[in-house]
Amino acid sequence: MLIWTHFILAVLAIGLGLVNLASAKGTRRHRIIGWCWLVVMSYVTVSSFWIRELNDGAFSWIHLLTIWTIFCMIVAVVSIRRGNVRRHAAFMTGTMIGAFIAGGFAMLPGRFISRLFGYGG
Repeated sequence: MLIWTHFILAVLAIGLGLVNLASAKGTRRHRIIGWCWLVVMSYVTVSSFWIRELNDGAFSWIHLLTIWTIFCMIVAVVSIRRGNVRRHAAFMTGTMIGAFIAGGFAMLPGRFISRLFGYGG
């Protein structure tokens, strides 16, 4: 169940993030979608600490990406609160790039998504 909710909310986070990256910045809509994205991504990142498929039940290198993502989300929120739009935008864009990278690794053979869609064992 954990992997399912992680997967579904990760897909939702990607969608919300893409909408916000493509839409007008600083609007009420942008802020609402941004806060929704932050809540969803917070679940996705924290829940990933309980997903340990890669290293026989132990933490793996991919959990370093989780720590980095949490750090980037904090820096992005603090930055926009302080009025540093450029830093906020850079960290949010970087977080989305990281989400795509993590998604790519999640699709490798032998992982949940590859089994879900019937490729790679």
